[in-house]
Amino acid sequence: MAQTINILFIGDIIGKPGYDLTESLLKDLVAKYSIDFCIVNGENTTDGKGLSEEDSKKLFNLGVHVITGGNHTWDRWDSRKVLGSNRNILRPLNYPRENGGNGFVIYDLPNGIKAAVINIQGRTFMYPLDDPFRTVEHTIAKIHEQTKIVFIDFHAEATAEKMAMGWFVDGRASVLVGTHTHTPTADARILPRGTAYITDVGMTGPYDSVMGMKKEPALQRFLKQTPHKYEPASNDNRLCAVVAEVDVESGRSVRFEHIITPKF
Repeated sequence: MAQTINILFIGDIIGKPGYDLTESLLKDLVAKYSIDFCIVNGENTTDGKGLSEEDSKKLFNLGVHVITGGNHTWDRWDSRKVLGSNRNILRPLNYPRENGGNGFVIYDLPNGIKAAVINIQGRTFMYPLDDPFRTVEHTIAKIHEQTKIVFIDFHAEATAEKMAMGWFVDGRASVLVGTHTHTPTADARILPRGTAYITDVGMTGPYDSVMGMKKEPALQRFLKQTPHKYEPASNDNRLCAVVAEVDVESGRSVRFEHIITPKF
């Protein structure tokens, strides 16, 4: 009988509301789905922008194994220190290498299985970073020398870019999830060569908001075309996540489920 592992990924955690909901639900999710490996996107955990050392420790204490990031990782200056302090806190791999931190990690699970996580960022409507496609291709080739289990958090704006990346890594990555837009999409599926794919997992936090932000400041940004302070909202909290069951030998996904909890 083929050996498999179950991977849980929780989408963009937004401020204290998102963290509190993760804290409340994670233990039950791990038990319900027999989770072996837990990953979260934590780039918005601290006050809605960035990740502090304190909040990263809280997430690890909950049982999270790897924290991924994105463009907002850099919004807090102290995030740079956090990135350098723990190899299991990732930032997008295709930022200039002079930036601190790691873009991928190969994690040793207690059962002797190795599972890799890659954090990568798109370029369409975002910063002109190194080519995410070639960066992923090169990194997967290196990782496959140690394990076939490869999880990718593709932090990108454009739906087409995420879909293209999904097809690009089909059969080479176990899972590719989209993050960044904070809006869950209804296209979770396993591609023909075994890569589990979803365009955007969705955020974990307040949905009575504009992408987790209080509505009034967000509206003023559009009405006045000037900056307004980002403040996390607080109501209609939901957790968005995916669970993938991955064959250890082949690295292919055999089951994939999108989870959106009722509002809290």
